[in-house]
Amino acid sequence: MIMSWSGIADAMLDVQLITTAAAVTFWCLTVVGIAVLVARRSRRWTVVGIPGAIAATLVLVGLAALLIEKVWRPFPDPLPHAVYAWSATAVLAVALLIGRWLFRRRERRHIPVAVGLVVAAALVATAAAGQINLVFDAYPTVRSALGLSVFRTVPLTEAQARTATTVTGTPLSAQWSPPPDMPSTGAVVSAPIPAATSGFPAREARIYLPPAYFTDPRPELPVLVLLAGQPGSPDDWLVGGRLTQTMDAFAAQHDGLAPVVVVADGTGGQFANPLCMDSRLGNAASYLTVDVPAWVKQNLQIDQEPRAWAIGGLSYGGTCALQLATLRPDVYPTFLDISGQAEPTLGDRARTVQEAFGGDDAAFARNNPADLLAHNRYPDSAGAFVVGLDDREYRAGVEQLTAAARAAGMDVHLTELPGGHTFSLWSAALEKEMPWLSRRLGLTS
Repeated sequence: MIMSWSGIADAMLDVQLITTAAAVTFWCLTVVGIAVLVARRSRRWTVVGIPGAIAATLVLVGLAALLIEKVWRPFPDPLPHAVYAWSATAVLAVALLIGRWLFRRRERRHIPVAVGLVVAAALVATAAAGQINLVFDAYPTVRSALGLSVFRTVPLTEAQARTATTVTGTPLSAQWSPPPDMPSTGAVVSAPIPAATSGFPAREARIYLPPAYFTDPRPELPVLVLLAGQPGSPDDWLVGGRLTQTMDAFAAQHDGLAPVVVVADGTGGQFANPLCMDSRLGNAASYLTVDVPAWVKQNLQIDQEPRAWAIGGLSYGGTCALQLATLRPDVYPTFLDISGQAEPTLGDRARTVQEAFGGDDAAFARNNPADLLAHNRYPDSAGAFVVGLDDREYRAGVEQLTAAARAAGMDVHLTELPGGHTFSLWSAALEKEMPWLSRRLGLTS
C-alpha cells in the first residue's frame, strides 16, 4: 500500500528526537555541514578565513556566556557546558558561511554554491539545536518541537459545566462504574486563573481533565496542581513532561479515573524567578495557595477537601511544591518534589536574601523548607521525593530534604531513577508515583 501524503507528514512529525539514533544523526549532519563550509582550495581561506571564524565564534560565545552567567543570571545554576559547546558549533557554521561570502564574493552569485553553503549552515544549526535538546530531553518528537499538540482540547466552558449528580467515596474507584459513552482519552483546557488576592502576573494555566470528568454522573476527582521549572512555562508538562500520555494511560487502567491536573504558572514569565514566595519579587505563594485553589473550586466540579489535593513539580517546581507543602499544609497536605533544589535560590544565599527580602535572613527562613522542617511538625503530611541517579547538582539536596521531612513527622519516601536533570526523568517520575499519589488522594485503594 502506498502511504498518503498525510501519512508521510505524520510519520515525519512523529520522528523521535531524543534517541541514540537521533544523536548519531545530529553528529553526522554537523560533520558534513562543517566539512562543506570549510572545504575550499585557498591558502588565504585556510590561514586567515577559518581561524578568523573560529576566533569570532569564541569571542561571541564567550561574551554571551559572561552575560548570561555573571550579568543577566536568569538561571539559578550555570548552563551545562554542552549547551555552550553546541551553541558555539551553530555560531561557527554561520561565521564560516559569512566568511566564505566575504572571501569569495562570486560564490554569492553562483546560485548552486550559495544554496549549498546556506543549506550546510542550516543543517549544522539544526543539528546543534537537536543536541541541545538532548541535554534536556525537552522535545521528544519533531511534532512537539514545532509546537503541534497531540492531545484533545476542549473549551473552558465545557469544563465548567456541572452535572446534577456526582459520585463520591473513598476510595472513589470502589463507588465508580464508567458509562459506555465515556470518552477514551482525557482533554486539556486553557484557563486564565485570575490573581484576585495575590496580584501575581500569572500566565494561563493548562488543565488536564481525565475521561471520567466527561460523564454524567461525574465522579468528584482529586486535584493535582503541577508546576514547571525555571526557565519554563505550563506547557512544559504537556510537551517534555508527557502529562497527557501519562494520565491517559493511568486512566485507561482505572476505568477513566485520574486526578484533575492543574498546571499552574509558578513564575510569571519564561525567565522570571519569584522563588515561589511572597516577597519583593512577587506574591507567587499567595497565588498558588489562595487564588488557584479558590478558582478551581469555583469553576471545576472536583473534590474540594484538602485530603484530595496535592502539589507537585519538577526542578524549580519541585522546590516550590515542598515550599508550599511546608508553608501551607492545610492547603496541600500531599506533595511531589521531583528534582527540587536544596533551597529556593537565585544562585547563592546572599543574593537571594538581598533581592527577595532586602537582606532579612529571618524572612527568608520563614519561607525556606529546610528551616520550616527543622522547626515544625507535619504529622498529617505526606510526600514523594524523586531524583535522578546522575543528577549531580540536585541529588544530595533531595536526599537531605527527604531525611529532614521524615524527621519532621511527614510520611515521605525517596525514589531514585536512572537519569539526570531532564524531562525524560521527570516524565518517568510522574508515571512512577501515580499509583502512590492516587491512593494518597483517595482515588484508588
